Amino acid sequence: MSGNTFGKLFKVTTWGESHGKAVGVVIDGVFPGISIDEQFIQSFLDLRRPGTSKFVSERLEEDKVEILSGVFEGLTTGAPLSLIVYNKDFKKSEYEEFKNIPRPGHADFGYISKYGIFDFYGGGRSSGRETVARVCAGAVAQKILFEKFGISICCHIVQLGEIRAKYDINESAEILLKKRDDIFFCVDENAKLKMEIEILKIKNEGDSVGGIIAGKISNVKAGLGEPVFEKAESKIGSALFGIGGVKGVEFGAGFKSSDMKGSVFNDSIFIDETDKIYFKTNNSGGISGGITTGQDIDFKIAIRPTSSISKPRYSVDLKTRKPVTIESKGRHDPAFLIRVVPVAEAMASIAILDLIMENTVSVSRL
Repeated sequence: MSGNTFGKLFKVTTWGESHGKAVGVVIDGVFPGISIDEQFIQSFLDLRRPGTSKFVSERLEEDKVEILSGVFEGLTTGAPLSLIVYNKDFKKSEYEEFKNIPRPGHADFGYISKYGIFDFYGGGRSSGRETVARVCAGAVAQKILFEKFGISICCHIVQLGEIRAKYDINESAEILLKKRDDIFFCVDENAKLKMEIEILKIKNEGDSVGGIIAGKISNVKAGLGEPVFEKAESKIGSALFGIGGVKGVEFGAGFKSSDMKGSVFNDSIFIDETDKIYFKTNNSGGISGGITTGQDIDFKIAIRPTSSISKPRYSVDLKTRKPVTIESKGRHDPAFLIRVVPVAEAMASIAILDLIMENTVSVSRL
């Protein structure tokens, strides 16, 4: 199985399964001399941890991270940074009935078709549990981005089902982080209250709901990205699409740009009294021609509903070749996009840091 590594210079390799002994990550290309400890990484893991409220999975995982290598006396050495999180609260018995039955909406059938074998306990490698490792790596990336480059990243929920949140697209990531709550990761108090009611209703019905997450990356310098096939959108988009359940990614005006005229979409360029170049609008989302413009990078990702629901679903028993009706009895998120928010921040951070490092190498060769 390939595809477990992301990045060229800031390289992240995740490993482990949902119901295995542990999950973890090896990070290569970490700057030396960065202050990193388990408590700092833990603060990011706690944002995606299950069992923290009635709105997420009841699986009770502490998600306690341990640093195995790459840190000496509190500082990174430049050697590969290895992190591990042990799985504690898993119930394999909840999945025995799916041994020969691919679950609708899950990766089961695709894995079986490709590899001829599948870890049906919690989805194995395809489980959202794997994102623990990504958040660990993202915490390291965010520390480097903020300390060395002054870059901040914020993701927040702007839609859950049909409920839409209001927010100011022009506010910086720093301001949005201060406004964002730590349950729904939403900056709109009125929308958050409606989301609470909706998600409990969906949960009681045994169903699930999807939504949209908006992301903003502030203080990014112009010049990141490599045309033609290594554009900044390609890098960040690949990182975001690599998150399970992401079915759409857009930058700036995104799909709405198809309704615009060029006179409206084009971001006009001006110069102020201090001789600084600026743009009046940001329909391009901070990226033009695949290269960052120095504006905030704005993106959105569409998250599908959670696949595991207690309502009846239809599949086939691959052993008997007969149709079956199944219901998920495990502990699942009625709207797993809530726990995707810190994962999206992590992957965007990893992608941006890798772009910065690539750009440094590229420029140094001139």
